[in-house]
Amino acid sequence: MIVCAGNNENFSFATPIGVGLIESAINLSRICLMNPPEFILFIGTAGSYGKKEIFEIVESRVASNIEHSFLLNTAYTPIDNVVSAAEDVSRETIINSSNYITKSKEISKKYLSLNIELENMEFFSVISVAREFNIPVGGVFIVTNYCFENAHKEFLKNHNEAKKRLEEYLRAKEVIR
Repeated sequence: MIVCAGNNENFSFATPIGVGLIESAINLSRICLMNPPEFILFIGTAGSYGKKEIFEIVESRVASNIEHSFLLNTAYTPIDNVVSAAEDVSRETIINSSNYITKSKEISKKYLSLNIELENMEFFSVISVAREFNIPVGGVFIVTNYCFENAHKEFLKNHNEAKKRLEEYLRAKEVIR
């Protein structure tokens, strides 16, 4: 099953599950309870903390949920903040998920120092739900923007082209026809 966030990030071949950590977790859980898929492939856009380039496509099976307050050492969490569906995590690009979009070059550098390269609002929830239901999962992301000051403007400027390129990539990989 191919899933995407929804709203303005819809694809004709993907089921929308909602934007952000909460909507995506609730809606994907509902899907898994009613009709569990054999595999979940999440597709979407991502912001780069500076290492990945605009329109670069990345496949991953590892996500984190690290907030800025953790990076600034003003908060801690007693729960796991990195989840993985990969056997060899060292070869994976870590995708950070939060309900907030980073727009600071300095904060982006802190994420990079933890080997976290991209940001997507839903992927942590997707992996968490898939693991709960013992469903294999992966993600394919295309970079739309850098997580710097003009993140939202870049995202809006590149979003439609990114969706086209992501669909072309999935066709070339024969994930969709």
